[in-house]
Amino acid sequence: MSHPIVALWSHPRSMSTATERIMHERGDMKVFHEPFLHYYYEHHSPHAMPMLEDDGANPKDYDAVCDQILEAAERQPVFFKDMAYYVTSPMSADGTFARSIHHAFLIRDPRRSIASYYKLDPEMTLTEIGLEAQWQLYSFLRDELGMNPMVIEAEAVADDPKNAIGALWKYAGLPFIGSAFEWDADKTPEAWNYVEGWHGKAMASGGIRKDNTDPDTVFEAAVEKAPHLRDYLTHHQTFYEKLKAQA
Repeated sequence: MSHPIVALWSHPRSMSTATERIMHERGDMKVFHEPFLHYYYEHHSPHAMPMLEDDGANPKDYDAVCDQILEAAERQPVFFKDMAYYVTSPMSADGTFARSIHHAFLIRDPRRSIASYYKLDPEMTLTEIGLEAQWQLYSFLRDELGMNPMVIEAEAVADDPKNAIGALWKYAGLPFIGSAFEWDADKTPEAWNYVEGWHGKAMASGGIRKDNTDPDTVFEAAVEKAPHLRDYLTHHQTFYEKLKAQA
């Protein structure tokens, strides 16, 4: 009998890695860090992902990644977080894998996420902002497959991690484990090594930390350097609002 599989579909800089760390700290799950990343960036992306190192251990074929996750679920509960834009096309073509998963979507104010992403990758594309793909995947799961995906706001996780993540665990049928919300910042998951340049804050912190900066100030500072970011925000704001209405 297969164990639960929980997918957290994110967009870049949505606090998903810190959320993933909580799942690591449960101690009872196999956790995959962006298992579809190599599939997307090595075969389907027009833009190379900076600071990406290939450790040779990650499958690069969509079906092979799905098989890896399903096989792990034969032994224990599985959690993975990934970007929705990695898989929107192949997953929408065949709902078989999608039906085996508890789906949750993590969203963050795009003013913050876009500004944060720009610092790490000034060449980021419109697609990589990620919220449009999240809405496309959410709509497919709900409207085509009749599923009931969960939507979580990053701000809710930061305000009350135990309540927000506890709701995710309840949704997926997992027991609450209170010790998972604090960890040793000096010990990071080995799976993060090949994307270390992207997750410095998550690696250095010992728990979820609230962001008290003003989102407009943060975003406008980025727009001064890259005016096209305002167009990126305008494009994705609609999808953010649609997802937020489901949270």
